[in-house]
Amino acid sequence: MTQTGATRGLTNPQPSGNSSWNDQKIEDIVGNLLRIGVSLSAAVVVFGAIIYLTRHGGARADYHVFRGEPSELKTLSGILHSAFAFHGQGIIQLGLVLLIATPVARVAFALWGFAAERDRMYVIFTGVVLIVLLYSLLGSGSAF
Repeated sequence: MTQTGATRGLTNPQPSGNSSWNDQKIEDIVGNLLRIGVSLSAAVVVFGAIIYLTRHGGARADYHVFRGEPSELKTLSGILHSAFAFHGQGIIQLGLVLLIATPVARVAFALWGFAAERDRMYVIFTGVVLIVLLYSLLGSGSAF
């Protein structure tokens, strides 16, 4: 016995088929997006750590003076430049940027999915969340 959209709890049931968008399909894609984003981020961080430890693993740590991140690793363009130059710290930072971008991409995809379902209420709510996220990352004087 198959379930209809109403019995599965879908707010806007769509006819079944490969081209239709429904809640389950969107949830599956969002779940995969999050898994791929976190896995890719972790792989990039591990790759950067291997490069960093290969080049600087034998260096003695000096804890008497605090040294923060170099200034070139505080902007997105600096992180990209350092990562593409195969500097370990830059690659690690790039992995962290990917980790931060993963939930933002999830919200952006959810907005697109709700729009495809023509669910205006969730489009509005998700749009507000996306605007707040983007403002907190880009518009509040941050490094990006």
